Amino acid sequence: MIALGSDHGGFELKNEILKHLQEQGIECKDFGTYTTDSCDYPVYAKAVANAVASGECEKGVLVCGTGIGVSICANKVPGIRAALVSDCFSAEATRAHNDANIICLGARVTGPGLALRLVDTFLNTPFSGDPRHERRIRMLE
Repeated sequence: MIALGSDHGGFELKNEILKHLQEQGIECKDFGTYTTDSCDYPVYAKAVANAVASGECEKGVLVCGTGIGVSICANKVPGIRAALVSDCFSAEATRAHNDANIICLGARVTGPGLALRLVDTFLNTPFSGDPRHERRIRMLE
C-alpha cells in the first residue's frame, strides 16, 4: 500500500497521483489534506512518514508547494528516507542507492506529467542491495 499526503499547495497534484496509482491497481491510503483550504504540511507529512515507518504502508508520496517542507518533516521520523525529486534520474537513483521510502514533490515546481513519471520511476525501481549502499544507509541511521 502506498501512503499519500499533501498540504493545500499539493492537493490537486496529490489527487492526480492518487487517481493515476488507482488506475494501475495500486492500493493507496490518502492521509489528506482533502481541500485547498490553508493547512499545515507537517500534519500530513508526519502521518505519511509514520505509516511508512510502522510498516502500515510500503512507500509514501508527499506533495507540498516546493516539496522541501514535507521532505524535511518526513526525514525527522526514524526509519524514513524521504527524497525531494524533480528528475527521473534522481527518482531512480534514490531508490537504487538510498532505498528511499518516500518521494517528495513540489506541485509549484513540477508539472503533473513529469510528477506521474517520477512516481512511477520511484515505485518501480528496486533497491540495488549493493553492500556499499547498504553500509551507507546504516550510517544514516
